[in-house]
Amino acid sequence: MTDPQSTKEEPPLALLISSTALAVMLALLAMLGPFSIDTYLPAFPAIQQSLNATAIEMQQTLTVYMFSFAVMILWHGALSDSFGRRKIILVSLAIFAAATAGCAVSDSIEHLWLFRMLQGISAGAGVVIGRAIIRDLYEGAAAARLLSLVTMIFSIAPAIAPIIGGWIVKHLDWRAIFITLFIYAVLLLVYCWRRLPESLPVTRRQAFNPSMLYRNYRNVFSSLSFHLIGGTVAFNFSGMFLYVAAAPVFLVEHLGLGPDQFGWQFIPTVAGIFCGALTANRLSGRIPLTRQISIGFILLIGAALFNVGYHLFFPPRLPWSVAPLFFYTFGMSVVAPVATLLVLDLFPTIRGIVASCQSFTQTLLGALVAGAIAPCLSHSAVALALGQLAFTLTALALWNGRRLTLQRGPGL
Repeated sequence: MTDPQSTKEEPPLALLISSTALAVMLALLAMLGPFSIDTYLPAFPAIQQSLNATAIEMQQTLTVYMFSFAVMILWHGALSDSFGRRKIILVSLAIFAAATAGCAVSDSIEHLWLFRMLQGISAGAGVVIGRAIIRDLYEGAAAARLLSLVTMIFSIAPAIAPIIGGWIVKHLDWRAIFITLFIYAVLLLVYCWRRLPESLPVTRRQAFNPSMLYRNYRNVFSSLSFHLIGGTVAFNFSGMFLYVAAAPVFLVEHLGLGPDQFGWQFIPTVAGIFCGALTANRLSGRIPLTRQISIGFILLIGAALFNVGYHLFFPPRLPWSVAPLFFYTFGMSVVAPVATLLVLDLFPTIRGIVASCQSFTQTLLGALVAGAIAPCLSHSAVALALGQLAFTLTALALWNGRRLTLQRGPGL
């Protein structure tokens, strides 16, 4: 990775947009994911009743989205490495808008599955390509600060999404949730069409052919360092996403809250993401990377242990059942920017593919959490807390494994 003390602040290319405006745009693109997931969670009972679906069939609307998101996210980076960042983002936004309109007019659970799959196929482009754009234009501490700024702005989405969804389903209709998301996607498409710069010159693009793609993907997925560092981010994320996927049960059944009260979980969760990203932004270039990672893991493990300890001896209750999520996501956001940049710098010439591979592993694990682990653990607040602790202990083991490989020698 580039020296964290790097003072390079300006991008090598002349942009038509400032770094702050670029961060806002990339954050708005990244928000498509949480908006697609969190906004409609409070509407699960209403959609289930409207479409005559079972609870399991409703859960699969989340699972099919996550799996299609994970599969397609493997290709967003490769496509942008070959055809440019801007073009792939614009096409993906158009597909997402059309799929969201389809969700709004679905008259059966099968149709909703189909359009949720199309949403998942297109929603991940902004997340993957946004990371590549940052690394195209910035390096070192400047890249870490911009990535943290994107995270800070992006963190608004998971906080407001379930609140907006709960308000809409209470006062209007569940279809209005997808109509609102459709309007958001169209406005974002227009904004990116007018302002998004192309950060990858034609001279730096990779040929799009099967043999080269196979070789690049093989190199990434055969890298032990990729799995250790990328797994650190993915398992920490899954400890948080476990509660997102279990929210309809955790909040409604265990805490007795209504569909318009999902903010009790999502506000502390997102406040932690925001504060952690702000802290990471301030720490970038000022302390060693390993120390920043250590600070993050202290918060992660401390929060997970408190969560387990409380629910072993006390029943679920506000605010104690949701307070640990603030400190957990705080630590997660301190660790993630450093680990993400370390992953991208493993293969500097194919950062788009690397970003895709990292997002794929993280999203695939998230799909497993949503489709299998959360339904199995959501019956008990203790089981959810133990699941979160297991995820972050696994992340810590992977990070320590990465440190051991560095001691044994480079190139692993």
